[in-house]
Amino acid sequence: MGVSMARIDYAPWGLSPPHTHPRATEIMFVAEGTLDVGFVTTANKLFTRTVSKGEVFVFPRGLVHFQRNSGNTSALAIAAFNSQLPGTQSIADTLFGAAPPLPSDTLARAFQVDGGMVESIKSKFPPKY
Repeated sequence: MGVSMARIDYAPWGLSPPHTHPRATEIMFVAEGTLDVGFVTTANKLFTRTVSKGEVFVFPRGLVHFQRNSGNTSALAIAAFNSQLPGTQSIADTLFGAAPPLPSDTLARAFQVDGGMVESIKSKFPPKY
């Protein structure tokens, strides 16, 4: 059919960390609670909004985006995609948990930190072989 949907339950202060869907635009309907959401354009401009119960937000295909429950109660959202296989790529997992791993000196230079910091971050994202 070329579409897919997902139910997402957010714990209080829960987070869907920065990620992308390379093959789909996502539209999210907040059924319960309130979410702080946003995406970053290819020009590195951040667009954010607080989305409350009954409201929707659209994340364009392939752009890095996130959702965060900004309250101390649970939140519920329904996401729909214009693809039956949208794909999901977590930014942190991709950079710090790749197998084989990205070279630490490459990441250190990209993030302008020392190699020890990169190794410390990598230890939190074990590679998935």
